[in-house]
Amino acid sequence: MTTFDKREEGFEKRFALDEETHFKALARRNKKLGLWAAQMLGLSGEAAEAYAKEVVIADIQEAGDEDVFRKLRGDFDAKGVVVSDHQIRRNMEEFLAAATLEVKAG
Repeated sequence: MTTFDKREEGFEKRFALDEETHFKALARRNKKLGLWAAQMLGLSGEAAEAYAKEVVIADIQEAGDEDVFRKLRGDFDAKGVVVSDHQIRRNMEEFLAAATLEVKAG
């Protein structure tokens, strides 16, 4: 194996690790986001946990964050909870940053 091959293999492993970390961080972010939204919707206990799982599952619908955003926006609107789009997106960013640090910390 040449030095170039070893280097390429190293980059591939790093890419795979980065993707795995990002996937785990997104799932963790979505759970945090779901728990926050559940609180805003007046849910607690098992109902809040179940809602958080719904938010995690909502992220599977399409690539990107819009599916999660639409779920939250729709649920807030349906319950008459006043939360701005900006606040939802800001929490998405903040929870992702926190989740990424948690995943990297182990």
